[in-house]
Amino acid sequence: MDRETLRYALLTDLYQITMAQGYWETGKGDEEACFFMFFRDNPFEGGFAVACGCAQLAEMVDGFGFDADDISYLASLTAPAGGPLFDARFLAYLSTMRLSVDIDAVREGTIVFPMEPIVRVTGPIMQCQLLETALLNCMNFQTLIATKAARVCLAAQTPVAEFGLRRAQGAGGSLWASRAAVVGGCASTSNVLAGKKYGIPVSGTHAHSWVMAFDDELEAFRAYARSFPKNCVLLVDTYDVKRGIDNAITVGLEMRERGERLLGIRIDSGDLAWLAKHAREKLDAAGLSDCGIVLSNDLDEHAIASIRAQGAQVSSWGVGTKLATAYDQPSLGGVYKLSATRESGDVAWTGRLKVSEQSSKLTIPGVLDVRRYVDAEGRLAGDMVFDVDAGVGAEETIVDPADVLRRKALAGMSCTTLLAPLTRAGASVLADEDRSAMAARDRVAAGLAQLDESQKRLYRPHSYPVGLEMGLWNRRADLVARLRGQKSVHA
Repeated sequence: MDRETLRYALLTDLYQITMAQGYWETGKGDEEACFFMFFRDNPFEGGFAVACGCAQLAEMVDGFGFDADDISYLASLTAPAGGPLFDARFLAYLSTMRLSVDIDAVREGTIVFPMEPIVRVTGPIMQCQLLETALLNCMNFQTLIATKAARVCLAAQTPVAEFGLRRAQGAGGSLWASRAAVVGGCASTSNVLAGKKYGIPVSGTHAHSWVMAFDDELEAFRAYARSFPKNCVLLVDTYDVKRGIDNAITVGLEMRERGERLLGIRIDSGDLAWLAKHAREKLDAAGLSDCGIVLSNDLDEHAIASIRAQGAQVSSWGVGTKLATAYDQPSLGGVYKLSATRESGDVAWTGRLKVSEQSSKLTIPGVLDVRRYVDAEGRLAGDMVFDVDAGVGAEETIVDPADVLRRKALAGMSCTTLLAPLTRAGASVLADEDRSAMAARDRVAAGLAQLDESQKRLYRPHSYPVGLEMGLWNRRADLVARLRGQKSVHA
């Protein structure tokens, strides 16, 4: 599959570029920094999230740079008090700048949780800063949609097709939404361009307009069956659902006589649970027990769970608007924070911390990574955020970053480290498997299988334990005290 080159240098907030000039002018531009991306709360009031967008992040880094048109535009910007906003010498520097950052990230499709690093960026502070906005744009949206898709698919238990293109947030948003939906677990998308670009399955049959274009519904069904005998799913609710089911049965029996098969019927309006049960009875009575039932019409995970709870036998689902737009939550809320710096040539990092009046807004200092622990039954037991330079204490205990009384000992369990190289020296190093939406979808399924059922509940799920390594928690507490001019708690 061809890889696209994304030109993302100007997809940023203006303050990132003004800060970059400030770093350049003060001589701090080459000072090393470490930033990490995380989110504070699970989306959709759920128990997990699905990391997505890493493949596009790698492409963004490969294509990063300011071309002549970019520099010309920046040169045209004026300061509020008059004159050019940017120094011509700085713009000349930008025109030749090439990224040298190292980026580590969780593999796409990894199940992730609040307050743990998803992406870590290390390198010259100016470059790290210039990547912030585009990185967040890339990861926030796709992680949100992939998580929504995973929730929908968990509720559905049978294949889900994403077809939210017509309601998605523009062409770019629709492409990323379709890819993320498949990563999250959807079997296919209706978005043909997304299918081509990302190598994901596409699906679709016909709309109501097909039926309306013929003099009667039965004629329309017969015509479609003749055109697509191996992909025949008939939409039965254009005029009257019950009559539509009867007409579909007529065509299904005719197809059987020709050695063909009616794959299914789709219902897109009305009381979906009742109509699905009615259709199943009619199809079975006609001997078409191998004909599936597809339901659509403003579905989400909650509507699907309700329909299934009413006993409807549904072979597949079509989910559009509420999936592709993350209808009930507009954004993930992921943030990108400075966590450590060091002077050029130094070995040791200095932890950096944003102090807040709210414990939930307190950041984490250090060059961070995540250990994921698995118990003897193969279940996910807990995630430890730790400082790579300081290592992990022998007790292997995590402390809730917001509640010192919530602790969990993880010693003796097997563990893996989550962050893996995505770029080195400004160039992507992702293998093809780590760019594949289909491989990421498999990773989601494997990760969800390791979660306890209570953590996958749609309503009030049990929280998964994520905490700071105890030594890191203590160092953070000491740093907070120092920055506030207070006595260290461990003095």
